[in-house]
Amino acid sequence: MTEQKKPTIECSQDGPYVVRNLEQLRNSRGEPIPTRRTLSFCRCGGSANKPFCDGTHSTIGFSGKKLTDGLRDKRKSYQGKKITIHDNRGICSHAGFCTDHLAAVFSSKRKPWIDPDGATVEAIIEVIKQCPSGALSYSIEDAEHRDQARDPMITVSKDGPYYVTGGLELKDQSRGQGASEEHYTLCRCGASKNKPFCDGTHWEINFADEKN
Repeated sequence: MTEQKKPTIECSQDGPYVVRNLEQLRNSRGEPIPTRRTLSFCRCGGSANKPFCDGTHSTIGFSGKKLTDGLRDKRKSYQGKKITIHDNRGICSHAGFCTDHLAAVFSSKRKPWIDPDGATVEAIIEVIKQCPSGALSYSIEDAEHRDQARDPMITVSKDGPYYVTGGLELKDQSRGQGASEEHYTLCRCGASKNKPFCDGTHWEINFADEKN
């Protein structure tokens, strides 16, 4: 019996994500997408065969260069009575799970935008676990909880990035402060300034993928 090789992701120069040994791939509806040993995922946003690459990157002059100056890559901690919430705005993909589901704790309309005493510890933990980018984590009694025990999988989110979970190795890419290696979001609209990671620009350009 042969041992299953660890799945990996590699960013080809100004081209697709090359994913190897991935067994679990699904669309935004939770439906499985067939995989094979090596897959090429579109990251320019222009493929007509999303989520897979069809070579469009070479005709539209796609660049995989990181354009952010890195100034927002700063991890901040918000200490409450029972829980401390850690946040790095520089790696946030702006999925909105935190502000949409627990506005008593996470609200962009106030400063500071995080109130660690605004809800129960259980409610806060549940929302932080939904954060796809790894921007949010938490500590209780000085023990940080950042990752989850999940099988390797990529989810093609609705009109947004690839949600990577389960610790797929992302080769040759630097991470933000406090970033998770178990889960992160990869840009697939082609417009993120923090490539290969999503920075929420898909919202601004109205990126759409009707198929997935």
